[in-house]
Amino acid sequence: MGIVSPDQLEKMAQVARKYKVETLKITTGQHLKMLGANPDDLPLIMEELGGSLPSAPAHAKIGMHNVQACAGSPLCSFAKGDTLEMGKKIQNVFADLAVPGKVKVAVSGCAFNCCEGYVRDLGLFAKKSGWTLIFGGNAAGRPRIGDVIADKLSDEAVIELVGKCLGYYCDNAKKGERSGHLVARLGVDSLLQAIK
Repeated sequence: MGIVSPDQLEKMAQVARKYKVETLKITTGQHLKMLGANPDDLPLIMEELGGSLPSAPAHAKIGMHNVQACAGSPLCSFAKGDTLEMGKKIQNVFADLAVPGKVKVAVSGCAFNCCEGYVRDLGLFAKKSGWTLIFGGNAAGRPRIGDVIADKLSDEAVIELVGKCLGYYCDNAKKGERSGHLVARLGVDSLLQAIK
């Protein structure tokens, strides 16, 4: 979820300087790009950084991607929910689920929706009354605003409903089809009926 310690950042900088890497970029997909690195040095760089960076779940183009989460409570004064804890729960429960296409997840701590949950396959944002779950968003070539599936959800209810939404997706999507395209094709009422 993009969390690194000062020691990890210092290690990245030391390794970048050692191998004359011109620019570091942390991507929205939570990868570290070392722009300008000599390709021959990459195995050595990976070895040196291997023990100092948090390990993210590996993913291909198809499958569950890293959960994107804002700082949430108690780190943000606007946040109404613990996004990092919720993100960990979702990642731990669903990371190994075999899904038909790419699944991007965003967890925001308030209705400002800093992680853009409306344009992710699964989006969550917190209010005082609980979590709001959005499904079927997409920011890619055919953008789609996701549908609000439920609100006022507890943490436990979120995990249960995310499981139902992903189950529907697995049962009905074509190989490689994103959730937004599935919902556009079959309609949100079909999803809502299936997850009741």
